[in-house]
Formats: sequence, C-alpha cells, structure tokens
Amino acid sequence: MVDEIAQRFQLSKDKITPDLDFTKDVNADSIDFVELVMELEDRYDIEIPDDDAAKLTTFGSTLDYIYDKISK
Repeated sequence: MVDEIAQRFQLSKDKITPDLDFTKDVNADSIDFVELVMELEDRYDIEIPDDDAAKLTTFGSTLDYIYDKISK
C-alpha cells in the first residue's frame, strides 16, 4: 500500500509513516480521498462504507482498517 500512496500523492516512500495525515500532510482533497478509497476497495476486494472512510484520516488508521477487514 505504500507504493500506491507514494504514487498517488507524489511522495517519497520514506515520508509515508503511520502518522501521515492525508488532508494535513499531503493536501488531499475530497476527490483524491474518494479515489484512494475506491482504489483500496478494488485492490483488497473489500467494501468501505462512507462512515468508515471518513475515519481513515491517517496512513496508520487506513492500514489498521484494511488489515481488520481482510483478516475476517
């Protein structure tokens, strides 16, 4: 997932830490975020409800969420 984040937001991989905030650190707008959620849903074959997506504000929270969804 680091590769996808690095490519989507044009970041070097060393900048991607669990604390990376999508809106504060990379200035992701709502379209960027929706596209990221859709990409994650496709890549991991999961569904991310809008209420859950709104909580995925950091890279770490996103990783935890995806891990939880795919390990069930």
